Amino acid sequence: MELPISDRTAAGQALAEALNKYQERADVIVLALPRGGLPVALEVAKALNASLDLMLVRKLGTPGQKELAMGAIASGGSKVMNQEIVHSLGISPEAIEQVIEEETKELKRRERYYRGERPWPKLADQCVILVDDGLATGATMRAAIDAVRDQQPARIVVAVPVAPMRTIAMLRKVADEVICLAEPEPFIAIGQWYLDFSQVSDEEVVSILNEVWGENS
Repeated sequence: MELPISDRTAAGQALAEALNKYQERADVIVLALPRGGLPVALEVAKALNASLDLMLVRKLGTPGQKELAMGAIASGGSKVMNQEIVHSLGISPEAIEQVIEEETKELKRRERYYRGERPWPKLADQCVILVDDGLATGATMRAAIDAVRDQQPARIVVAVPVAPMRTIAMLRKVADEVICLAEPEPFIAIGQWYLDFSQVSDEEVVSILNEVWGENS
């Protein structure tokens, strides 16, 4: 994929082309990692004619450096920790628990705000495509994979427009398939590879979901 990517819509359309073998399959469900992953996943789901839902994940930022992930949590209680970062920065168990508590509250808030009373999709025996707008450390995607794997899907596919080579190599060990359109180096932040990487709001997430779920209800 040519870099920089114009926006998340273009990223999703390019990903959809790379995923065309999954088109029109009744067992395929696309799960977006909101917020930024939802506009990307929307294009994928539309092109594949697949169901679209969410996999809610929260990064566990290190104290004083919230953008540096020491781990992640996902809906359903899945948790992944980067012990290398925890040990190198000397982060105490108490500090870790405080961050987990804060991010769990935010995760629950988003679940209520985005989904309301809508039941979670059944993932057993399904081909689950996890989509985000890009990855850095991969901690959030790793937590998402673990959460999905607990439900015994037939296949887990990770699909992202851009990520560093090291992260993709790590994810290939835990997912059944990883599709990444660009693996540029050096990799500092996802936003550096987009022309438009404006933040996706909670309201935009709900608007997209209402449109999609309204059509499928």
